[in-house]
Amino acid sequence: MKEGKVIILVAPSGAGKTSMARRLFQDFEQLKFSVSATTRPPREGEVEGKHYHFISDNQFNQKIEEGDFLEWEEFYGGKKYGTLRSEVDIKLKSGYFVVLDIEVKGAINVKQVYGDKALSLFIKPPSLEVLKERLEARGTEDKETLKLRLERAKEELTYADRFDQVIINDDFETAYQEVRAAVVRFMNTN
Repeated sequence: MKEGKVIILVAPSGAGKTSMARRLFQDFEQLKFSVSATTRPPREGEVEGKHYHFISDNQFNQKIEEGDFLEWEEFYGGKKYGTLRSEVDIKLKSGYFVVLDIEVKGAINVKQVYGDKALSLFIKPPSLEVLKERLEARGTEDKETLKLRLERAKEELTYADRFDQVIINDDFETAYQEVRAAVVRFMNTN
């Protein structure tokens, strides 16, 4: 069986990467999502092993020390999120293309680990003002969190040129077709 490859989707919060990922999974059965580990408690309806691997802060720190993460990051409120290498490698060995929906710095690390066996796509909003409007429309952010997300987005945008391809999500369908075409090309190369 031919080993799979890694597809990395990166974008500031609200730029559309999760929607892009969902659509890719509808279009390609050979894609598998990498379930991240987190120290935050499950939200209502979230299932262990499907949405996240929920682990304690001590367990997370032990996995950091043991080098089990491809990438990890600490976010607002001290909650940690990370990609377990074992989670990705098992799927790759089974011939799947593993989709990672991760943050900028983690994506750069994963690209270094997998090299040409990884495709990194940066989904960029048309502007920070449009991104702000999208985040406000979601209605999930208070003013302080919105401010933090926009500050983080400004920093993340400075890394865009480090990715294999930058796709501007001005119109979702147009941007998705660009993402899809990049994924098809990548899946069909050796």
